[in-house]
Amino acid sequence: MSPAQTAKRGAGRPAGDLNGKRLTEKQSARRQSVIKTAMELAAEGGYEAVQMRDVAAKARVALGTLYRYFPSKDHLLVAALGEWADEMQNRAAQRPPRGGTPAERVADVLRRAARAMERAPKLTAALATALTNLSFDDPASAGYARNVYDSMAVTIERAMEDGARVEEHDTVIRILGHVWLAALVATTRGWESSGQMAEDLADAARLLIRT
Repeated sequence: MSPAQTAKRGAGRPAGDLNGKRLTEKQSARRQSVIKTAMELAAEGGYEAVQMRDVAAKARVALGTLYRYFPSKDHLLVAALGEWADEMQNRAAQRPPRGGTPAERVADVLRRAARAMERAPKLTAALATALTNLSFDDPASAGYARNVYDSMAVTIERAMEDGARVEEHDTVIRILGHVWLAALVATTRGWESSGQMAEDLADAARLLIRT
């Protein structure tokens, strides 16, 4: 499944909060509709195509309500990236990665993730731009980015598991997250050829993971 399809699934994302309060079922559905709309616009036209007024109109929510959910389009798009990361986590659980060692399984799951993103280049570029635009001095920005990282970390951790603890487990996960971000930026900026992100992530997993 490509990232553009993720919002349709509601992939495991908690209901979240609005002004410090837990979302109701109706509010959660409205939030999901907003994220789905933003992803559709980004998939069609990239980062610049996602305008908050257009998102509000297409999702049929008031513009003021949209801004109460998401302070900016960067927050909105990084929330969408978090949804995609959750979907990747769920799909990895449903179809476990292949491989006889932790390194091979992590390489497989990261390769799958990269190929899914490469199939939706405009959306992927929009998500990467939003992620790199956020200021992490802002608690809301840091929270959205943490959601993305946590989902990626869980996916990697589950792929590692085989009854034996991987050496420097937490460090490996953190560094793979950094490699993923660097590869994502390189791909969306045109610094690497199509398909290279998947292979770079797989190579990084094999080089870093020792049992």
